[in-house]
Amino acid sequence: MFIQTESTPNPATLKFLPGKEVLREGTADFRNAEAAAEVSPLAGRLFEIPGVTGVFFGYDFITVTKDGPDWQHLKPAILGAIMEHFMSGAPVMASTAPASEAGETGEFYDKADEELVLTIKELLDTRVRPAVAQDGGDITFRGFENGTVFLHMKGACAGCPSSTATLKHGIQNLLRHFVPEVQQVEQVA
Repeated sequence: MFIQTESTPNPATLKFLPGKEVLREGTADFRNAEAAAEVSPLAGRLFEIPGVTGVFFGYDFITVTKDGPDWQHLKPAILGAIMEHFMSGAPVMASTAPASEAGETGEFYDKADEELVLTIKELLDTRVRPAVAQDGGDITFRGFENGTVFLHMKGACAGCPSSTATLKHGIQNLLRHFVPEVQQVEQVA
């Protein structure tokens, strides 16, 4: 098995491409070892590596966020854990429900803005999310209120130094261009 790695705009996060499907649908974002171990054998295994502080699963990639040790020290252990997991045939997720859905609050917007929200979501799904996934992350719509679009960034995008620039200069400008009612974009946790 050959696992490729790619850097991301976030220096604390590295993207791993195992050459296999990781999650068929949705994404899964883990920020602590306890929650990860309950839901995903692979995420639990990755959190056992000292220095790992976050694990994110996309369709065909895994991003790992670190705190402390250099990548040159962590990368071999992470590659080994991913390889062992896939070679064992164990499932990536213990349950069928994506972990990203657990604990997320619902969307909020005025029903009068439903058509605008559908346009915003379509732009996010077709133009923004594929680009963000290339960088090892994901972005989801959270709400729309008084001209402000609220988005949640996950994976490599969470805590990335360039995420503010991505939101303000990239996504905000795109949405304002296609949906004049959008005045600004804000990140929510």
